[in-house]
Amino acid sequence: MSPSSPVPTIAPEPRLSDFFQGLGLLGRASGLILRSRRLFALSALCAAVTAIALVGLAWLLWNHAPRLLGSLWTLPDSWYGRGAWYTLLVLTSLVLWVVGANIVPPLLLAPLQDPLSEVTESLCGGDEGPPFSLAGFMRGIVTGVAHTLARLFFLIAGLTLLLPLHLIPGVGSVLWTVLGGLWTMTWMAGEFLAAPMTRHLYPFAEVRRMLRERRALCLGLGAGVYVLLWLPILNTFFLPVAIVAGTLLYRGMRQAGILPPPPSGQAGGGALK
Repeated sequence: MSPSSPVPTIAPEPRLSDFFQGLGLLGRASGLILRSRRLFALSALCAAVTAIALVGLAWLLWNHAPRLLGSLWTLPDSWYGRGAWYTLLVLTSLVLWVVGANIVPPLLLAPLQDPLSEVTESLCGGDEGPPFSLAGFMRGIVTGVAHTLARLFFLIAGLTLLLPLHLIPGVGSVLWTVLGGLWTMTWMAGEFLAAPMTRHLYPFAEVRRMLRERRALCLGLGAGVYVLLWLPILNTFFLPVAIVAGTLLYRGMRQAGILPPPPSGQAGGGALK
């Protein structure tokens, strides 16, 4: 890679400092988007759709979260009971906000994820994946939506398994929020690393292997996207920045020899294992 290449240089062996390198991928991705007209145009379109989706999510939570919690636990009369009720409402709403932000915009923007990843790889040089074809594009849309739905199942399943923590008096809701946040960060890393890997026909087992073997690196990426979701205005760009960052991480892993060469075949034909 040339010195000006946006592809990160990743150490062959895991290191604790990998977390900060994963976190820094968002800065690399943002710089690349600002330097490329094609990436910026695609990102602006994503931002417009994401803004509408995030406003809709905020409206739904504001109007319906208290009613939903009230149907499960009536607002107590005592001051300490009310304090616990509102604490649970806030903590649960925070996690639901992040979960919703990672469900609705990716599904709405599934057709744009592959083009974002393709443009990013073209700017990195070399190995850009299969050439464009209408049939491959349509298969890519169907496969991308199917894989996103499958990964969303793992996200929701993990958060559901943590729900019994709410039964622990006092600290249960805090534990659920912290562990749920860590699970969501890890899932985010897998979601956006899977975008380019799916296009190159890697099975999802390879994505899971990267999450397991390079845990700190992937968690850094996921943590960065998680934090970006809470920054007003900038959070509308979280999806394109995350996809570009995930693609840069994929190329860095290929360059470091951590990932084997991608399987051969048609675009959009990868298996989810």
